[in-house]
Amino acid sequence: MKVGLDRRRKGPYDLETLDVDPAELERRTGWSIKPQGACKGERCVPLPQGDGVGARVLAERLGMPLVRDEATGLWCLGSESGGRALGSAEAPDFKLPNLNGRPFRLGDLRGKKVLLYAWASW
Repeated sequence: MKVGLDRRRKGPYDLETLDVDPAELERRTGWSIKPQGACKGERCVPLPQGDGVGARVLAERLGMPLVRDEATGLWCLGSESGGRALGSAEAPDFKLPNLNGRPFRLGDLRGKKVLLYAWASW
C-alpha cells in the first residue's frame, strides 16, 4: 500500500489498492486493528475474521466514506462521520440563479471537475 503525499496529518488518506495496512490506519485515523475488531479508545467495532483488512469493510463498519478517482486509480478512505457520510462523491443536481439572474443547473457541468463553495451569513 502506498499512502498519499502528506503522511504527517491524521484523517483521510489515499490508497492504490483496497488493502489497508493496520499500522498506517492507526497512525492516520486513530483506529487500531485488534482481535476484537477495529478499536479507537474504548470503542471497538467487530470486523469479519480473515486475511487482512479491506477498505470497503472499514468504510462500511466505521462510517467512513470511500471514494475512487477513476483517472488516477486512487482510492480515498475518509474520516469517520458518525453515520452522516455522503453515499458518493457525486453532488445532486440543483438549479439556482446565476449572477445575471438566469437559471443555472449543476448538472450542466456533469463530467467536469467542479469546486462548490458555500457561504451563509449566519
